[in-house]
Amino acid sequence: MKPPPFDYHAPRDLAAALRTLAEVGAEGKVLAGGQSLIPMLNMRLVAPAHLVDVNRVAGLGGIGREPGGVRVGALARHAEAERSGAHPLLTRALKLVAHPVIRNRGTVVGSLVHADPAAELPAVLAVLGGSVRVARRHDGAVVQRDIPAAAFFTGPMESAVLPGELAVSAWFPDLAPGAGCAFAEVSRRHGDYALAGACAVVSPDGAARVACVGVGAVPVVVDVSALAPDWAAAARAVREETEPDDDIHATAAYRRHLVGVLAERALREAAQEAENLGA
Repeated sequence: MKPPPFDYHAPRDLAAALRTLAEVGAEGKVLAGGQSLIPMLNMRLVAPAHLVDVNRVAGLGGIGREPGGVRVGALARHAEAERSGAHPLLTRALKLVAHPVIRNRGTVVGSLVHADPAAELPAVLAVLGGSVRVARRHDGAVVQRDIPAAAFFTGPMESAVLPGELAVSAWFPDLAPGAGCAFAEVSRRHGDYALAGACAVVSPDGAARVACVGVGAVPVVVDVSALAPDWAAAARAVREETEPDDDIHATAAYRRHLVGVLAERALREAAQEAENLGA
C-alpha cells in the first residue's frame, strides 16, 4: 500500500514550522513519530495535501521537571519517556503501549493529539488533569496556549488543536504526596489496543479518580472519592458513566463489565500503593 500524493515540508525551526502550518491550514498534517499517521496514509484513511515533518525542529524534544509536574516535549519518544521514570503513572502506561519498536519511534505528544479513545496516554493526561501546549503564528509572532485535558479531547481521534497550530509539549502534574497509581487493561494480544482499560490515582486523604479507555468517544474520567474505599461500589459507578460500542472484537455489554473489573483492580492497586508509601 502506498500513501496518496502530498507535498513534503521539513522545517528546521519552530517559526518556519508554524509559518508552514499557517499556510497549509486544514490541508496539512504534522509528522513526528508517524506510528499512527503513516499506516493511516497507506490505507488511504487520510489524504492530506501537505505533510509537515517536525523532526528537525530544534527545541521540541526533551523531558524535564518543572514545579509541580513533568513537561514532555513534542519529539520525546515513548521509549525515552518510559526510561526516564519521570512520572510513575506515565511510565506504567507506556509499558502497555504497542511494542518496543513502536515505542522507539512514537511520541507521547503525538499520541495525545491523535486522540484515540482506546489509547493509554490520553487517559493518563485526563486522570491527572494535565494539559497540552500548542503554538501558532499571530501577527508575525509565536503565540502559545495551554489546553486542559478536559477540553483537549473532543471526539474519537479529534482534539482541540486547530489548523495552523502545533502541539509543542504536554504537562503531566505530579501525584499528590503519598498517592498511589495503577493502570490495568485487557487486550486480545500483547501490544494490541485494549478492549478496555482503566488507570487510577488514590490519595491518602481518600481522593480517588479513574480514567477509562475504550469505553467512550473520549477518555472517561470518574471521581469516585465519595465511594472510597468501597472499590466495588466505585466500579459500579464507573460502569454507569461509560458508553462503549459493539464492534468485531467485543460487545458493548462485555466492555462495560470489563471496565468495571479493571477499574476496581486499578483502584485497589493504587490504594495499596498509597498505603505502602505511608507505612
